[in-house]
Amino acid sequence: QVQLVESGGGLVQAGCSLTLSCAVSGRAFIGLAMGWFRQAPGNEREFVAAIGWSSGSTYYADSVKGRFTISRDNAKNTVFLQMNSLKPEDTAVYYCGVARGIQVLAANYDYWGQGTQVTVSS
Repeated sequence: QVQLVESGGGLVQAGCSLTLSCAVSGRAFIGLAMGWFRQAPGNEREFVAAIGWSSGSTYYADSVKGRFTISRDNAKNTVFLQMNSLKPEDTAVYYCGVARGIQVLAANYDYWGQGTQVTVSS
């Protein structure tokens, strides 16, 4: 059984920063890609960023490129999402997921965390 636990969400003002963490347990982290998605009320789950096993491969949604950075610490089975210059439209529940390779479609992820709320006030 794979478990993912997100943390680091909160309420911040526009222009501020937050760092989300996602800890993975229950199976070997080796070789797996990780991704961050977000879902606002009434919207579908939206791709944010993904990172390959070696950390050399990353991919971002256009809406966050240049503001968000995904990284991972394989020794700690943890992936991070550094979010800078936050905007009100970034408000959503943020989820991390595990996949076999970098994926931008939520359907291609095998496991998900429970999500962490990020709220950006104007």
